[in-house]
Amino acid sequence: MRWLAACCLLVWTTVQATGAQASCRLALVLAVDVSSSVDAQEHALQRRGLAAALTDAGVAAAMLDGTGEVALAIFEWSGRRQQKIIQDWVRITSLADLENVATRVLRAERSYTEFPTAMGYALGYAAGMLRDAPTCDRSVVDVSGDGVTNDGFRPQLAYKHFPFAGVTVNGLVVTGDDPRVVPYYRQEVLHGPRAFLERADGYQGFQEAMTRKLYRETRELVLGRR
Repeated sequence: MRWLAACCLLVWTTVQATGAQASCRLALVLAVDVSSSVDAQEHALQRRGLAAALTDAGVAAAMLDGTGEVALAIFEWSGRRQQKIIQDWVRITSLADLENVATRVLRAERSYTEFPTAMGYALGYAAGMLRDAPTCDRSVVDVSGDGVTNDGFRPQLAYKHFPFAGVTVNGLVVTGDDPRVVPYYRQEVLHGPRAFLERADGYQGFQEAMTRKLYRETRELVLGRR
């Protein structure tokens, strides 16, 4: 009887662990541009906009509603080897979790200021982060920026040589400085199922665009399940 009870406990524990692994509906990586084209004032608008978007009431409801959690990670990128994690993987289970992430975003020092735009390397770094993510139903990388790749390999080469099968890459384009950026993101950056692009009218519009994007990325999954 003790042996049977032990076997039952082992099976129950395994089922519980499997259920816990399957409880994540979305692994979301936010990749934020801090290349030399982003000056100090623009960076401040970007940071404040991201923090405000994360704690927006609609975004919070979208993340916390539905079956399964959202796992979130954030890093800054610029040159070939200039990537820094601002928020490592965290499961969003409450408004307090989002507030904690927003506080971390606001308090973190800017990682780099003088490097070019190596978007392919940033995507390769994001692929590495997804490898360490919780097991989720869907994986999404979010790339935001105001320019095109001017250092290293292109995004399409990243998709060819890194594990991006089944991964969606969305974009948030900050317009104003480079007229090539919107078509570049559409042709080179968007990748995978249901990929889409949001546009911010300068960094003054970053908060609004990021809010729309986060809401769409998380809410459409809830509606799709229903």
